Amino acid sequence: MDSFWNEKPLTEEQDKKKETIQAIQQLGGANVPQLESNIYCLSVIGQIEGHLVMPSHNKTTKYEHVIPQIVAAEQNPQVEGVIVALNTIGGDVEAGLAIAEMIATMSKPTVSLVLGGGHSIGVPIAVAADVSFITETATMTIHPIRLTGMVVGVPQTFEYLEKMQERVIRFVVNHSNITEAAFRQLMFRTGELARDIGTNVIGRDAVGYGLIDRVGGLADAMAELNRLIEARKAGGPVQ
Repeated sequence: MDSFWNEKPLTEEQDKKKETIQAIQQLGGANVPQLESNIYCLSVIGQIEGHLVMPSHNKTTKYEHVIPQIVAAEQNPQVEGVIVALNTIGGDVEAGLAIAEMIATMSKPTVSLVLGGGHSIGVPIAVAADVSFITETATMTIHPIRLTGMVVGVPQTFEYLEKMQERVIRFVVNHSNITEAAFRQLMFRTGELARDIGTNVIGRDAVGYGLIDRVGGLADAMAELNRLIEARKAGGPVQ
């Protein structure tokens, strides 16, 4: 009889140990905070992976994972706002633009926060939100579109690159306060990046150019998102 009653506590204890081990492996800590929130955090980290699979040692954000998350956040009535945390080196242009367009066309309030870096195609994702923030030490690299690997050297290839470049420029200009002339100047500047053309914009400079709305951290971004949520509930415009 004693052995029968001891079986259940032993099983529960084993389950708790298993959950603790999984939490340590996945999150680096034993205590996992459990919190029901009306805000969804979408992280864009590492390299944005498109149609080609990156090597296993690369930290990537897969667009086929991100897009369903955005759709789920849009459909979930419990989610009232989305914060996009960026620390990315860029990546696939079309995948990045797809993510940016999804964020820009959400009906719910969105706020982006550039942490560390929001480089290359990470720039359109950062400006896609209703309000964008960048930390003091974060950087954004603005440069023309490049191709890697074998390129067919025909006029059509260069025309395709030019059209893709125009898509990126048009999106950034339409979703930020930077002018097209200023953005092109940053993109094609020579002498600042080693073995490349472009500009590395840091913190307040990004705000000064009109690329990002404000300098701030997590608390600032969350406060602004909550303000936008309350404005939406009150029926006012989300600005």
